[in-house]
Amino acid sequence: MKFVDEAFIDVAAGDGGNGCVSFRHEKYKEFGGPNGGDGGRGGHVFAVADPNLNTLVDFRFSRRHDAKRGQHGMGSDMFGAAGDDVTLKMPVGTIISDAETGEVLYELLTPGEVITIAKGGDGGFGNMRFKSAINRAPRQKTPGWPGEKKNLKLELKVLADVGLLGMPNAGKSTLISAISNARPRIADYPFTTLHPNLGVVRVGPEQSFVVADLPGLIEGASEGAGLGHLFLRHLQRTRLLLHVIDMAPFDESVDPVAQAKAIVGELKKYDATLYEKPRWLVLNKLDMVPTDERAACVKDFVKRLRFKGPVFEISALTREGCEPLVQAIYQHVKALQVAEQPPTEIDPRFS
Repeated sequence: MKFVDEAFIDVAAGDGGNGCVSFRHEKYKEFGGPNGGDGGRGGHVFAVADPNLNTLVDFRFSRRHDAKRGQHGMGSDMFGAAGDDVTLKMPVGTIISDAETGEVLYELLTPGEVITIAKGGDGGFGNMRFKSAINRAPRQKTPGWPGEKKNLKLELKVLADVGLLGMPNAGKSTLISAISNARPRIADYPFTTLHPNLGVVRVGPEQSFVVADLPGLIEGASEGAGLGHLFLRHLQRTRLLLHVIDMAPFDESVDPVAQAKAIVGELKKYDATLYEKPRWLVLNKLDMVPTDERAACVKDFVKRLRFKGPVFEISALTREGCEPLVQAIYQHVKALQVAEQPPTEIDPRFS
């Protein structure tokens, strides 16, 4: 399935049905009063967060979504039926905004969450609504109200606890396949990953977190170079960034420190908030570095980069060092989740 994380749609709720003007005409009924019913309301347009979806491809070629209008009122005190609603299934993490102003209207963050994105119009009143002691034969009625019409932009930001970033061929896809249930495409050429891959890492019983693997970044990504800039938005909801470094590049003229600084610079240009997120260094492919040279190589790299945060030495291919990394990530994510929870109120009688 093609990964689509942006789409534009037009939604229109149904118009309300018109009220009816009618009078009771029955044999042997001397005084037939008004009996025109109200019109039915127009159908609503709902959006529901479906955890089984991970792309907006369904909306790429299906842009128009109209709900049915309400049925008109009828005689004999009969009200019109409500119009059929339309329910749009969207992936969890979808942001719904106004296509013209850019204002964010809704966010689908909880699986199964249902929101009303366009409200149907109310039905009009029939003449039975206007009868009174001084107006016994009313001929007034009101038309149905129009339903809401909106031009919307849908933007998907995947919900993941940890995001992987780095240059192409740094080993991000190999890492996510080594620690999670994801099976992304892996090859020995750059830009193998063309869309984000999500993987669930099982640490223990009822202990897990979600990792997102994004296409590799290159210098100038924030200005549109390469593929990674298209998916940087997916890192904005992560709690932790893992900066994966290729410590054994095929081209000996490539400096890993310069590449790492370029990635950090692109993050800062794209979004200052993203740049301020916690970021850990993951030095990958150390199995290709001679054992007696690893310590000096790692020390020299960290010193030249002037990095102050946590540093992990791993080999995603052989899974060496992956278990300590997974444990550290889980403890960090769990601590952030606990800190984000509102404080529980304790009954003073039992405090």
